[in-house]
Parts: sequence; structure tokens; C-alpha cells
Amino acid sequence: MLIKPFENRIFLSSPTMHGDELVYIKKAYETNWVSTVGENIDEIEKQIAEKTGCKYAVALSSGTCAIHMCLKAAGVRKNDIVFVSDMTFNATVNPIIYEGATPVFIDCEYESWNMDYKALEKAFEIYPDTKVVLCANLYSTSADYDKISEVCQKHSAILIEDAAETLGAKFKNKQTGSFGKYNAISFNGNKIITGSSGGMFLTDSYEDACKVMKWSTQSQEDTAWYQNEEIGYNYRMSNVVAGVVRGQLPYLEEHIAKKKKIYERYKQGFKRLPLKMNPYYEKTSEPNFWLSCIIINKEAMCRQTRNEREAFYEKEAGKTCPTEIYEKLEKYNVESRPLWKPMHLQPLFKDNDFVTADGLYDSDCRTKITDVGSDLFDRGLCLPSDIKMTEEEQDIIIEIIKSCFE
Repeated sequence: MLIKPFENRIFLSSPTMHGDELVYIKKAYETNWVSTVGENIDEIEKQIAEKTGCKYAVALSSGTCAIHMCLKAAGVRKNDIVFVSDMTFNATVNPIIYEGATPVFIDCEYESWNMDYKALEKAFEIYPDTKVVLCANLYSTSADYDKISEVCQKHSAILIEDAAETLGAKFKNKQTGSFGKYNAISFNGNKIITGSSGGMFLTDSYEDACKVMKWSTQSQEDTAWYQNEEIGYNYRMSNVVAGVVRGQLPYLEEHIAKKKKIYERYKQGFKRLPLKMNPYYEKTSEPNFWLSCIIINKEAMCRQTRNEREAFYEKEAGKTCPTEIYEKLEKYNVESRPLWKPMHLQPLFKDNDFVTADGLYDSDCRTKITDVGSDLFDRGLCLPSDIKMTEEEQDIIIEIIKSCFE
């Protein structure tokens, strides 16, 4: 089969606009409410609170800001330890550093690629005084919040849910973004619903929602003059960005349905190949299918090596690796991406402790193990999951990937 490079790039997950966004952006412009207050902000806070089942929502300028506010609301202070998902984007972890606290990374599980509750329990054995757990949902799929919550309750720890990637997903028929005492979602440009940027802090606590509202607007006191009594942040979402989110929200379920169709089409197309799709708890969870990913079976992996900047592989008949597939897709103008590189492998966090279900691995001995996250990073790849991709384009991508196993 002769395949030519696509004339227009096939993206991993680009924004899909519907036109309604312009209506609300224009309304913000015409009414002159373009800053950090306005009807669009009020409306999306109401709608997201209703969607997730949380009582209160505060619209912020990014998902990272939302995580930062979750940590402040949880009382995280300098030198505190925070247990955090190892398999995630660094935006989950950086706010811990903002507060001068120390992240300890918790390994993931194969069943969902999310935080392993057994590793979390082991972490509490090692650091029994830890009071905050930050769990990130990965690639559209909820963690097992029955077990994660049980471990947190046992140790009187506050659970924060990073649901940046899972708006609209469910665990046991409950929406993600509602399992923690504090929760964060993202409206970044590649998310299933976008505002071009933006995020949301979610909680059932009125008092904490008010605190976050104050902190996110430079902690101004209720005075006629500018009175400052604590550190504040310029984190509030603009009414223009909120207009984009407001125009997107009615299409959430449509986006999820289209993303699921892409996932199922990949799954069907790959059924004879030695690989698996990103997993989820089929009996208890409903992903939003934001990104479709694969993990190549170990016996079908050719030799692959990576340093801090580059990746190399040695071609073997009948085998492949993420690097080969990534490079081949690039030749056809198709975007893909390796799975998140685990935080404990990042140079920035080389001295931070890392806990698996087997126990603690510090910076001196972690190179001697093959943990779940490192294994997923080695064998996994995110595939183009853009809902503007046609079935014909996806079929060609499937054929390109099949050819890598020849």
C-alpha cells in the first residue's frame, strides 16, 4: 500500500470549535466585561459545579493554578511531604515546589496506569505523618478512588484529585473532579473541552472556595483601598476565556462520543497486533477517551534506548518500539507522543524519593528497578486522537503502525 504524507498535519488533540464560543466572546466584548468578572465566568462556574457534583467552583487561569490552590487550601507548607502520582505531567508536581514542600512519587498500576493504592499504603508506612495525597487521573481514566480514598481516610490524609485530563469521565457513576476534598480540572488547548487556557478549582467547602477566590485575586481585603494581609496570586480566569469554555460545554458529551469511537476504531484495527490500548476499569469506570494510547507487548519490543535528549532503536523483524512508530508517523505528518516520562526519572526530581508497592527507592538505588511507570514509558505511545480526524485518515494511521511490525 503506497501511502503519501498527509498534506494537513494530523494532530494529537487540537481544539474543536463550534461557533458558539464567538457568541459569548462577543458578548464579553460588547458589554466591556473582558477582565476577571462577568457573566461567562459565573455561568461556567455554575455549570461545572453541577456537572461534577461539587458544590462550589472557582474559575482560574490554568489547571496548574487550580492545583496550586488545592494545595494551599489543604494547608501544605514549607518542608511538608506530599504524596503525588509519579506518572503524570510536571504541572501536577510543580505547585508542590511553589509552596516549598517535597513531593514523594507514588508508582502507578497496570490496571489503569493511575496511582497504585498498594504503593500509597507503603508510602504511609515510610512517611506516617504525611497529610496530603495528590492523585492525577491519566489519559482520560479515573483512578480507583474507592481504594485510594480508603487509604487516605485510614491515615487522616487530605485527598486532592487532579482531574485535568478527565472532565466528563466517571468512576462508579460519579463524575471525576469530585473525589477529593479539593479538585482541579483543566481547559488547556488540547483538552476535551477548551478555553484556549484556564482551569477550575472544585470543592464542597464554601469557606475554602471563598479563600481561593480571595487568593486568586491578589488576596485583596474588603476595603476601599488596596489592603494586603497575605500573599495573593493573579490566577483568576478572564471573562473572554470563560466565553470560550461556555461555548464548548454543551458539546462535552459529543466530544466524548467521538473520542470513544476513535479509541474503539484503533482497538479493532490493532486486534491482531502484539499491543494493548490504554486500559480502564471496564466494570466500574467510564473514561472520556481524551487520548488513545498503546503499549507494545514486551516480546514484540525491539531494542530501544533513550538519553535525556534523544531516542534510538535497532530494527528487528516482526518487532517495533515507540520510537520507531513515533518517527514513522512524523514522516507522514502525523503527531504522536511518548507517554509521560515518570517524575522520578526527571532530572529536576532526581533526588526525590519514589515508592512502589515493594517499598522505597531513593536516588541511590532506583536505577536497579523496573517499576510500572518506567515500563509504561518505555513501551507506550499516545496516538492522534483529534476528533476532526476522518475515519479514512485514521485507517491510514493504523496501516502505518501495522507496517512497523513487519
